[in-house]
Amino acid sequence: AAAENAAQAPATTATTPPPLVPLRHQAEQVPAPTETAESPAAHRARTAHHRHHAARRTTSAEQARSELAAHIDDTVETELARAAGDQEAAAQALVKRAIPDVMALFQHTRKQARYEHTAYPRLPAILQRPTKNDPDLIWEARPSWRHPQLRRSPDGPFYVTALDVNAAYLAAFTTHLPIGRLEHSADGTRDPKRAGFYLIDPPAWFHTDLPHPLGNREEPGPLWIGEPTLRLLLRLAGPKHGLLEAPTIHESWTSGSSEGLLKQLRATLAEARTEALEADNDVKLDYIKAMYSKFVSTLGESVHNREIVRPDWTHLIRSQAFANLWSRAYKAHEAGLGVVAVLGTDELHVAGDWRQAFHEGRGLGDMKIKHDREGSPVDYTVKETV
Repeated sequence: AAAENAAQAPATTATTPPPLVPLRHQAEQVPAPTETAESPAAHRARTAHHRHHAARRTTSAEQARSELAAHIDDTVETELARAAGDQEAAAQALVKRAIPDVMALFQHTRKQARYEHTAYPRLPAILQRPTKNDPDLIWEARPSWRHPQLRRSPDGPFYVTALDVNAAYLAAFTTHLPIGRLEHSADGTRDPKRAGFYLIDPPAWFHTDLPHPLGNREEPGPLWIGEPTLRLLLRLAGPKHGLLEAPTIHESWTSGSSEGLLKQLRATLAEARTEALEADNDVKLDYIKAMYSKFVSTLGESVHNREIVRPDWTHLIRSQAFANLWSRAYKAHEAGLGVVAVLGTDELHVAGDWRQAFHEGRGLGDMKIKHDREGSPVDYTVKETV
């Protein structure tokens, strides 16, 4: 009968009661203090405090760059003195010492860093070269593209100018680099605070007036790309552009990252480069170019640089340079110019008044006309193919 009565009783929904606070604890609870408005004097004190510490950081960074700039000048003068004023001999000597010199500059710029980067991390298989002559699995998206519907013709109606990007690798120092050892993930997600490499399916590209942002890859199927390439694809897939579908991520190797790892080194070399241009100092200019170019090329497993083994950084800096070049091609296209060719790290051929899209000069943000080995400007005419 009891069971029958229980079966006929109305069903009740089980709920979890809220946790009970003992009476002695209830008596001890104190209401949160109400916030009082900050007085004018307190506000001035807080503002001055932040301004003081910001000024100290700025002064410290500027002082460090000033010291490094003086060191670069002293090095150039020393080699000129050793060569008895022979600029060619001094330039050769400076190029030979460019790798240890730029590594010393890099280490100096990292002295006051808030975090320590890893110089010799364990490398995943995707970054290991199977043999000395075979590459690893990373696709850097290097462009090698010419407009498929245009060809050179001496009587073509479209006048083309070949442009050159200034210090493309130095400009690419501003990129997100992994700080520590890369870690694997197979969940298909992306954390914008991390950087590394991603296994994706290449998105389709239907715009014949521009190169594919993945470069001239001919093989279909998934591929490993770096952070700059992925960021470019995601930007182009966003609502502002809508040029392609967002890539599907299958796996990733990433680490916590920073866009400022090479910030101070970039600023130091960029300022020294500007000073060399203003002084028409070709010896110093060649020395600076050798430092930033050899820094990129020897960051990986190089017998010429034993102080660091970060092939991931090399790939990412190069990928950033290629992404920067693609962005310049897109800028030219949006300005109404005809994009005729996008080649390598720093070469852009356009038809039309290119100065309406770019500032002419030798600064990092400028473009200049490309010259051949004889010193003549590279220009030609094209016509449409039938």
